[in-house]
Amino acid sequence: MTQTYKSTSQELEALISPAFFKALSDPNRVTLLAELCERGEPSTVSEAAGCCAVDLSVVSRHLATLRDAGLVVADKRGREVFYRVDYPGLSKTLRSIADAIDACCPEEASA
Repeated sequence: MTQTYKSTSQELEALISPAFFKALSDPNRVTLLAELCERGEPSTVSEAAGCCAVDLSVVSRHLATLRDAGLVVADKRGREVFYRVDYPGLSKTLRSIADAIDACCPEEASA
């Protein structure tokens, strides 16, 4: 039984990526992610920036952080970069984290 707990807790630890949670820890990045979700189509930095009261260069860095964490995908088209939410990847990551928590954490502990 102890071995099962250890392996599932190790699985959970492997799934909880610091980059993933760092990307979600900034309110501007969360707002940008929500904006891209709402738009439902690839958007340039300037299009996505309409939701935030920060410079384009800051928006670009925030989008790069989201990209590096695997939350958004960047597609270069000519001179512009279009960002879109990686819905399948984001859903899979969140589902895997939830499943690992369910597997490693006894239900009584949450009560």
